[in-house]
Amino acid sequence: MASVEYLGIDVGGTNVKMGIVDANTGKISNFYSHDTISWRESGHFVDRFGDAVALQLLANKEVKKVGIGLPGMLNRERTIPLEITAIPEINDIPMVDLLSKRFPGVQFFLANDANAAALGEYYFAEEKITENYIFITLGTGVGGAAIINKKIFTGGDGNAMEPGHIPSRNGRVLERNIGKKELLDLANERRKEYKGETHLADDGSISTTGLVAAAAEGDELALQIWTEVGEMLGEGLASLIKVLDIKQVLIGGGLSASFDYILPAVNKTLEYWLNPYYKNGLSIKRATLGNDAGLLGAASLCFD
Repeated sequence: MASVEYLGIDVGGTNVKMGIVDANTGKISNFYSHDTISWRESGHFVDRFGDAVALQLLANKEVKKVGIGLPGMLNRERTIPLEITAIPEINDIPMVDLLSKRFPGVQFFLANDANAAALGEYYFAEEKITENYIFITLGTGVGGAAIINKKIFTGGDGNAMEPGHIPSRNGRVLERNIGKKELLDLANERRKEYKGETHLADDGSISTTGLVAAAAEGDELALQIWTEVGEMLGEGLASLIKVLDIKQVLIGGGLSASFDYILPAVNKTLEYWLNPYYKNGLSIKRATLGNDAGLLGAASLCFD
């Protein structure tokens, strides 16, 4: 039997990546990446985007479904981007209608990028996972999704699950505490106050890679910083687990390299906040798709 193929497109603030994804194996071919800025500056983002799609569909005539992950909020029908902070030019543009008119016979599916990446874990992760899970991405910001019965949970108006925007410590939302920039501000601040031995520089130049490397060497200060991050993430997760009644959590995104160092504090925090019902079957794991999460996630929107 011939394998089914979808076109997956991961639209980011820096690059738009696309590739043909084999629905059975998750193998990506015909990979193409274009910088987002030049398409934005052309003043015709959707046209340039459509040209790139045209080349992919021309080279792969059997592809009839295209999944697109966008970094922001969409309308409830998931046909129109509403708030895409990184690419404001496409806000309120009827993207699915425009693309469907340009490519008759091809179906287009839009979703928020974290939602798409979350669904991709269900269809393309090597180990089969449960049909219900919370997915959190740690990167520049904190994104997330809930998959319930294999479907993206979209909430009342289509944009549920913004874990980065839930209240956290210091009078801030969670991603203003543990987003990449804020995490480094915290690290540099803690470094100034720290009197003990540490590998971390005190000139304000700490990087996330440096923090992970130091923690791997058992650096006391680095471990303390990751513990603080884990506590704040754990507090957010405790709320999500209780509101959604989902006990499986996957953590992905660029900062998930710190997973081993934040996990103890996440577990300890959940141990404190959750009653036995929620602890029964609780599982916090690292997401597995890595750099391909965006593209495979977009393709996973094409499954029925």
